[in-house]
Amino acid sequence: MITQPPPTLHDFENSNIFVNVSLLSENLRSLRKAKGMTQADFAIRIGVNRSVIGAYEEGRAEPKLQTLQAICHFFEISVDQMLNERFDANSTPAVNKDVAGQNLRILPVVVSSSGEEENVVLVPEKASAGYVQGYADTEYIGNLPQFNLPFPELKAGKTYRVFQIRGDSMLPLQSGTYIICEYLTDWNDVRDNQCYVLLTRNDGIVYKRIENHIRKDGTLLLISDNAQYEPYAVHVDEILEVWKALGTISFELPNSKMDYSDLQKVMLAINHIQKDVSQLKGRF
Repeated sequence: MITQPPPTLHDFENSNIFVNVSLLSENLRSLRKAKGMTQADFAIRIGVNRSVIGAYEEGRAEPKLQTLQAICHFFEISVDQMLNERFDANSTPAVNKDVAGQNLRILPVVVSSSGEEENVVLVPEKASAGYVQGYADTEYIGNLPQFNLPFPELKAGKTYRVFQIRGDSMLPLQSGTYIICEYLTDWNDVRDNQCYVLLTRNDGIVYKRIENHIRKDGTLLLISDNAQYEPYAVHVDEILEVWKALGTISFELPNSKMDYSDLQKVMLAINHIQKDVSQLKGRF
């Protein structure tokens, strides 16, 4: 099981971000009131208990990084704005464009009722079309299936999501396979010839390998493992989210009888070739 707690605001102490807990509490209360929402209303939208919001606003507790991201996304501001600017109940904060999904920075997350852990969200194939429209909507994301994955390979403090893929462009992965992914916040983390799930404006959710990283014309080359599908380029402006593929879950078991039959044919062919080679050697 994952036992390490998610990062808190104290994790920023060694970074360039100055954390003023009192300012954070005041801003949260002011921005909530500016929306005309009660603590209970806001707690529902963020996915935590009302008492957790009260503790944040009174400075008795600090939100985890994932919860802070969800809060900032809801108010359409950046984490830096929340921690360093002062808002009052009549404030209209300047919208931070990154919150809408550009530049792979902040995305809505779902946390447990205690506000201590981030849940893994499942995007089944039937929800793929809706995800293209609702990927930046905290309420929409909160209504998708969510759960915990007790795999030691999944480190605490990161955002994970599971996408179900359809089609045969990524064979040998079967259609309907679930891809376990880690959210990337920086283009520099994208590696050549690795598999990723990308949310794109025109093609929706796609599962591809990426080569050549960002090219001079601002595009990424996306490649299918199935050679019948030609590689194609996508401009970075068309990409809304990038998720690094970590593993798969599939409920399609191999047909052992068919696989064994195919293996037998291969072995027989190899035996015939070996016999032919032996006969040729005997002639010389």
